[in-house]
Amino acid sequence: MTAETDWRAALLWGLVGGLSFLVLLQGYELLTPARVDPPVKAGIAILVTAGGAILAAIVGPRLRGRQ
Repeated sequence: MTAETDWRAALLWGLVGGLSFLVLLQGYELLTPARVDPPVKAGIAILVTAGGAILAAIVGPRLRGRQ
């Protein structure tokens, strides 16, 4: 993979993490009477997306054997 595809892959993994968080939160809201405010949902989803992208960028090359 080149440097360009590396950052694209990291962003996609971050997006997968953020959307997964929103799916889990939706399930939580469907099964319980508790509700989470939309700005809180958006803020945490953005943090999870950024964290996932950063983690994928750091760990991805190491898992492929490149440091």
